[in-house]
Amino acid sequence: MSKKRFIAGVVCPKCGTLDSIMAAEDTEQQVLLRECVECGFHDRMSTVVNTPKEIQTRVSPDVDTTAKQEAVQVIKILE
Repeated sequence: MSKKRFIAGVVCPKCGTLDSIMAAEDTEQQVLLRECVECGFHDRMSTVVNTPKEIQTRVSPDVDTTAKQEAVQVIKILE
């Protein structure tokens, strides 16, 4: 289990206290454990289901970097 840390800006769903939630990730069970230090509220969130997908961009490593190069066409400007 990772170290417990406070999550800034989070409001406890039970007591409504701001900045009182501590979180720790349990990598063995693949859950995020949250606990309120004011009222004792605690819950578990799956980290597998809520894993965000990376948005594919032109600089993403999975994008094919062997882009097709178009043939260069020389043009002549007439005066």
